[in-house]
Amino acid sequence: MVRTQVAARGLRHARVLAALAAVPRHCFVPAALRDAAYDDAPLPVGYGQTISQPYMVALMTAALAPRRSDRVLEIGTGSGYQTAILAHLVKRVYTVERLPELSRGAAGRLAALGLDNVEYRIGDGSLGWSDAAPFDGIVVTAAAPAIPGPLAVQLAHGGRIAVPVGDLAFQELLVGVLGPGGLAVHAEGGCRFVPLIGRHAFPEGF
Repeated sequence: MVRTQVAARGLRHARVLAALAAVPRHCFVPAALRDAAYDDAPLPVGYGQTISQPYMVALMTAALAPRRSDRVLEIGTGSGYQTAILAHLVKRVYTVERLPELSRGAAGRLAALGLDNVEYRIGDGSLGWSDAAPFDGIVVTAAAPAIPGPLAVQLAHGGRIAVPVGDLAFQELLVGVLGPGGLAVHAEGGCRFVPLIGRHAFPEGF
């Protein structure tokens, strides 16, 4: 998977590739789908949510330029796969999930893998985690209509944020870096994610 789906597409971040190789993706998908765990595609994980395509996980992670000393906020814990990748790369991961069943399941999987540098919260991810801010990186694993304002202000100086932005018809992965002049944003290309539900995102039932 790492060689043919990620490295072959030009992603060369050595630490990200190593983390992808270290995390057993089949542990993060339903038992009935484990034969497809390493396919080049997203997969359903229940409750209308998905585990992202391996390449997209790698691209979003690399966009944060993760360092071992970083503190990173993840919005949308899901099955915990992206969380586990981040936990291999940074000092501390703070992850927010609005669905309690997914949050609890992810926490159990990461604990079983010995990953103990993660803090979990159940709630509205569009609000971020203000009492743990600022963060060196923020990754959002669901699409918002715009970069949620509360997340942008929770970045540390020089921090990076990766957010899918758009609607159900068209989305782009936006990457922002907070500098002296504010948040400088560029697009990394098209993507497809489930919608981010919250006060600063889409309404329930969107």
